[in-house]
Amino acid sequence: QVQLVESGGGLVQAGGSLRLSCAASGRTFSSYAMGWFRQAPGKDREFVATIARSGDNTGYADPVKGRFTISRDNAKNTVYLQMNSLKPEDTAVYYCAAAYSSYTTIFRGISDFGSWGQGTQVTVSS
Repeated sequence: QVQLVESGGGLVQAGGSLRLSCAASGRTFSSYAMGWFRQAPGKDREFVATIARSGDNTGYADPVKGRFTISRDNAKNTVYLQMNSLKPEDTAVYYCAAAYSSYTTIFRGISDFGSWGQGTQVTVSS
């Protein structure tokens, strides 16, 4: 498995932007599809975005399509989540996750991912 550490969270006004980073260590990062999930207070953890190990295939949850962009740099063992046009409803703890996979496969289910980070808080004020 890989070890994951998220960073980049914080407090931002509605309409602003943040970029989250997730640094991986351990097994070969390029062997893993990566995902971002979020969990708001009192709600279940939900899928946000995913990217294949190749970086060529991505997927997004409907509420973030057109506003969030997931990317990865396999040379730096890091996956990113660029979040633009943030809304108060984006407030949550954001988690990075890894799933060992074939080259272009992406995943959206929590149970698909075997490694998780500790999360980083994102708060969007209105």
